[in-house]
Amino acid sequence: MTLAAILNLTLAFLLAPLLAGVIARVKARVAGRRGQPLLQGYCDLLRLLRKGVVYSDTTTWIFRACPIVVLATAVTAVFLLPMGGEPAPVSFAADFVLLAYLLGLGRFFLISAALDTGSSFEGMGASRETFFATLAEPTFLLGVAALARKTGGLSLSTVLPAASPLAPEVGLIVLAFSIVLLCENARIPFDDPTTHLELTMVHEVMILDHSGPDLGLLLYASHLKLWLWSALVAGLATSPLVAPIWLRPVIAVAGTLVVAVGVGLVEALVPRLRLMRVPHLLATAAALAAVALILVVR
Repeated sequence: MTLAAILNLTLAFLLAPLLAGVIARVKARVAGRRGQPLLQGYCDLLRLLRKGVVYSDTTTWIFRACPIVVLATAVTAVFLLPMGGEPAPVSFAADFVLLAYLLGLGRFFLISAALDTGSSFEGMGASRETFFATLAEPTFLLGVAALARKTGGLSLSTVLPAASPLAPEVGLIVLAFSIVLLCENARIPFDDPTTHLELTMVHEVMILDHSGPDLGLLLYASHLKLWLWSALVAGLATSPLVAPIWLRPVIAVAGTLVVAVGVGLVEALVPRLRLMRVPHLLATAAALAAVALILVVR
């Protein structure tokens, strides 16, 4: 593992909670409010770690193991992500398949824990999460397949640096991945992370019974997942930039923060979609990735 890879990992683990603060601040500024502090995510994590944990009598070991598994899959997924033009700490042929399976494993345990509580509301959220995932995951695989075909690489560490966003097909993939980013991280227009109405919740309703450090682990895992997708989109958008090796981590972090600003603008300006309209938007993302693949193989 190179020094640059270690630095990228350190920045990812330290700065991931900052993205939620950036998104919240952008939304507040657009609405004419001051907004919460940028470091609110860190404060929330520290507050949860100091609290106790309460478990329902109806839950089993699945509910208790869920936060650990979800965090472990998110941490492992970050190890597969190249940043700043540097190879990922863990890189091998078809590592993007492992990335998709890691995210899927974390989602599986989160859904299983929600069903384990026996709550009808959490079961409803789990059903919606499964519905969204079945439409979002093919988009990611189609997009990466198009990138692999275009660049001739089979690893994210070779595909991302070689993909120029000036190419039409790569631009389509960036748009498709941007839509999947919003879906995978339960952001508007797919979900509202700030809502308190159970009937409209998706991700938040699945973690209602988690408390204390367990909830903190899930919250940090969601921050890492948001960083992963934001860095992936930013990496595709900044791949042709040539910079000194010491400047590459700065460009990578700056690009990730710019993506967070974009997410904040979308949440401030775009209303949440009705549930029956969500497949249309995800189908659009899948169509963009499919068209990119067709352009590459034609």
